[in-house]
Amino acid sequence: MKVLVQKVLEASLTVDGKLISAIKKGYVLFIGVEPNDTKAQADFLAKKTANLRIFTDENDKMNLSICDVGGEILAVSQFTLAADVSRGNRPGFETAAKPEIAQPLYEYFVEQLRQYQIAVQTGIFGADMKVALVNDGPCTFWLTR
Repeated sequence: MKVLVQKVLEASLTVDGKLISAIKKGYVLFIGVEPNDTKAQADFLAKKTANLRIFTDENDKMNLSICDVGGEILAVSQFTLAADVSRGNRPGFETAAKPEIAQPLYEYFVEQLRQYQIAVQTGIFGADMKVALVNDGPCTFWLTR
């Protein structure tokens, strides 16, 4: 399981021109699921995401978590994170989990995030989503397990 974390000032997600989700300060998470990923990995990554200290404190040090600042999360499923781009110029997606495996694990991950009392918005699994965001920093981190 892979999670790309982008700290944002705001973000929104639309499908077919219709606003589905919007957040203010927090994270946009792009989540990629691979075939052998487990709930234990999702638990680890949810805890890591909730406790990641990348918001600045009064001394301008990255020392506060999303929970500390009352931030929100926009969690977006993104199978392309599991792409194999090691050969040729066209990505291969054999390393991405099939929807029947990926969707339940993605939804489980979202529920684990909510256990940390974080407001989590989502997109529509498998849809052609348009994500607009204002990256804060920019500040982007890659989490895996």
